[in-house]
Amino acid sequence: MLKRIIVTSTILFSLGFSENVFAQDPVFTQFYANPLYLNPALAGTARCPRVNLNYRNQWPGISGTYVTYSASYDQHVDAIGGGLGLLVINDKAGQGTLTTTNVSGMYSYLLNVSREFSLKFGAQATYFQKSIDWSKLTFGDMIDERRGFVYNTNEVQKLPSKSGIDFSAGVLGYSKRYFFGFAAHHLSQPDEGLLGISKLPMKLTGHAGATLPIGDKGSQTFISPSVLFQKQQDFQQLNLGLYFTKGSMVAGLWYRNQDSFIAVIGFQQHFFKVGYSYDVTVSKLTNATAGSHEISFSLQFECKPKKKKFRLVSCPSF
Repeated sequence: MLKRIIVTSTILFSLGFSENVFAQDPVFTQFYANPLYLNPALAGTARCPRVNLNYRNQWPGISGTYVTYSASYDQHVDAIGGGLGLLVINDKAGQGTLTTTNVSGMYSYLLNVSREFSLKFGAQATYFQKSIDWSKLTFGDMIDERRGFVYNTNEVQKLPSKSGIDFSAGVLGYSKRYFFGFAAHHLSQPDEGLLGISKLPMKLTGHAGATLPIGDKGSQTFISPSVLFQKQQDFQQLNLGLYFTKGSMVAGLWYRNQDSFIAVIGFQQHFFKVGYSYDVTVSKLTNATAGSHEISFSLQFECKPKKKKFRLVSCPSF
């Protein structure tokens, strides 16, 4: 019963039970396996049609776990000089009590600065809908001191859902061996509140890395050091990590904020990629969360032979 009360109170507070509450975006550990969610400028960077599917189950050991699904499609289109992308996100909190769905369309413009370096500029428009399942909420006036939750509540149900439009932008610079990018999400800071004002703060993301070959020329062994920094309202996240690739196998280890270590393992072939990661919580919640699980799957389709003027970005796959 205590868990039900805690979950109910947390969801009501996040919906805007106080006068002003600020929401926060879902976080994916394998951010390079979900490129359109990371930075709209990454749309079309694989040139050929690409499909990415992602699943994350965060803190399954805690009642009311967060489960997030993501699906995206993108490709480069020569006729418009850039990439097009479509991204769908579905996030469920409190065992589906609070659901958020985002549908985003994006365009990225490709600029070849020199024979060795390229820039991409991305823009994104998003339609969002946040909804609450009132049948899954419990309130204090429903409690009998001996029999538990047996009464009907007198709480007045408010707006069941809210929708709106949001805008984001990003930039990416890359060569054959290194890359860096910056993205600003929620430029319009839309109000998502169902019970009051709940604006979604702007999220700023910076990311960079390199792909470095090991061994003789033509070797299929690489290391990829990477860094990611995100800031949204008072929340800050710093990820430092390293990927090791040998042939079709990929392994990675990340450290995030003093909060968790992340282990990643993946398998990639020319046509598809699949990856699994596990977040090992090292904070005071260590024994309660049961970590976080994430699975990614990517399909890379064939297209017409690439033109010499197009340069692929060499960022990691997971």
